Amino acid sequence: MARSSHVGSNRDEARKDDVIQIRASAGMKAILNRAASLRGQKLSEFMLDSARRQAEETILDQRAFFLDTDAHEKFLDLLDAPNKPSEELRARMTRKPAWER
Repeated sequence: MARSSHVGSNRDEARKDDVIQIRASAGMKAILNRAASLRGQKLSEFMLDSARRQAEETILDQRAFFLDTDAHEKFLDLLDAPNKPSEELRARMTRKPAWER
C-alpha cells in the first residue's frame, strides 16, 4: 500500500509560522538530540518528521475490514487466546534499554 509522503498542501508546509511548544526531561532531550544527529537533522526537524510519520501511521491504522462468519470466529478466538510470550521475549522485555545502561 502506498503512503502519502505528506498530509496537507505544499503551501501549508512551506509556511512555518505556527509554533509547537513541548517540555521534555533532560534524558528525553538527550535521546532525541542523539537520534537527530544520527540522521543529520536539527532537533526540531527530527521531531517534526518523526511526529508527522507517527501521525500518518495512526491515521492510516484507522481502517475497517470485513470477514465472513468463519474468519470472524477464528479472529475472535485468536484475540481471546493470544500466544504466550517465549522466554526470549520475556528476557528482551525486561532488559534495560541501551541508553540506560
